[in-house]
Amino acid sequence: MIQKFQHIIQKEIQKFSAELYITPAELYEPIRYMLSIGGKRIRPLFVLMSCNLFGGKTKDAIPSALAIELFHNFTLIHDDIMDNATLRRNNLTVHSKWNNNIAILSGDVMMIQAYQSIAESKLLSRIFDSVLSVFNQMAIKICEGQQLDLNYEQERKISIPQYYKMIELKTAVLLASCMKIGSLTGGATKEDANNLYEFGKNIGMAFQLQDDLLDVYGDTEKFGKQKGGDIIANKKTFLLCKAQELCSSNRSMNKEMERWLNVHPDNKKDAHKKIKAVTCIFDSVNIRKITEKEIIFFHQRAVNLLEKVSAPAKKKKFLIEFTAGLLRRET
Repeated sequence: MIQKFQHIIQKEIQKFSAELYITPAELYEPIRYMLSIGGKRIRPLFVLMSCNLFGGKTKDAIPSALAIELFHNFTLIHDDIMDNATLRRNNLTVHSKWNNNIAILSGDVMMIQAYQSIAESKLLSRIFDSVLSVFNQMAIKICEGQQLDLNYEQERKISIPQYYKMIELKTAVLLASCMKIGSLTGGATKEDANNLYEFGKNIGMAFQLQDDLLDVYGDTEKFGKQKGGDIIANKKTFLLCKAQELCSSNRSMNKEMERWLNVHPDNKKDAHKKIKAVTCIFDSVNIRKITEKEIIFFHQRAVNLLEKVSAPAKKKKFLIEFTAGLLRRET
């Protein structure tokens, strides 16, 4: 089933890219490039899977699945500018390959095309209205989460609850909305759609924690991003927030952490030194194991929510196993 859905999604993306305008090339080529550099297409896949969970027709969910993928990639293009990231999926980011202005405009077109894809869906009026409402709320919440992320860059320290609120909005809401949009399209009741939304939100929390972990302990070639990028930028990740909390009671460790947070490397050698030093602090407070336990906690909470959903046990089991597999990415 997964391969079938992946094939459908890839075919739709290829069709979309082929039908894009040619000129001005600087506007449309970055869109084709962004969509061509891959990704697991997890989000549109969740739309199709949640529709299937309730016996819905896959073709009805395809426009929303494409819209989600376009919107997600639009946010990545803009996020990479704000984060000054150079790599995305082990390729140059759009603004690095072209420039910031081109990246902004190309991202804007992707966002507009996402709404166009939803507009072209042939859903019943009541379902269409619900799907559009979920999509709109998702878009707003993601922007709120990104703003919190930017705000927190100016803070020396934030609490774990603040961090969780930020990633819920910036990351988890997107997966939650994928599940809800797919389930509504498939004919789910309001209660089942809401429970599936919560399932997706907890999976999204686990995914972001996994991303935080991979930034420090992952393999750049496999992960597709610069290793230690969050450390260099003093990004407020779970690892940093928790380590600061644990170090606060140890004067020497707290002082060491503060010292490295004041270091802003301007060359690769200094960046490597900072990554190594902060990682050493993380290791000393066992941050990797703590993060892994949090990932398991959110996944289990998602599983408990899925049990409340009125859908075939076999399909729910498959969804649980599939998400568990995604959280076992190599670190």
